[in-house]
Amino acid sequence: MRKVKRFSFLLLMMFFISGHGNMYAQNSRNSKKPGSEKKTNVRVPSKSVTYKKGQKKVEAVRIIPNKSVIDHKGTQYYYSSNKFYTYSGGSYIVIPPRIGFRIPTLPVGYISVRHPNRNYFWFNGIYYINVDNGYEVVEPEIGTIIYELPDDYERVVVNGSTFYEFNNVLYEKIQIDGTRAYEVVGFIEQ
Repeated sequence: MRKVKRFSFLLLMMFFISGHGNMYAQNSRNSKKPGSEKKTNVRVPSKSVTYKKGQKKVEAVRIIPNKSVIDHKGTQYYYSSNKFYTYSGGSYIVIPPRIGFRIPTLPVGYISVRHPNRNYFWFNGIYYINVDNGYEVVEPEIGTIIYELPDDYERVVVNGSTFYEFNNVLYEKIQIDGTRAYEVVGFIEQ
């Protein structure tokens, strides 16, 4: 009888310890996997955003060599050296292309960005998808992760939290397996 009690006690302890160990393992795991969380589309009014710098630097040139002219919904864009421009006041001003804008080939130096719902092509803050023998500018999904910010990103504060912004997309700095990355967490409404 004593052996049965001892055996039952040992069996119960093993069960408790193994169950507790599994709970600990689940809690200590790095649960941050790209796109693993279901997130909603977060839109922030522009009046709720405070930019760290007072004014945004505007890049403008008087002449664009070897430019292509592309018409999109009544607006003329000029494309040269992987940059998009608009003409205003005698100068060509660098601007990001609008959602829905299409180009025949991707910019030199693009990278592929995988998201569970869609694969993107990314170049300096602009997301493209393959559509009808071309590439269309799209808004990324919440949870999309990149490993470097675009050249002209800006630091912003929204409700007391600091984010990084480019082309009205808000990024949060995160760590994935010890590597710095940036996750799309929202959008600024204009």
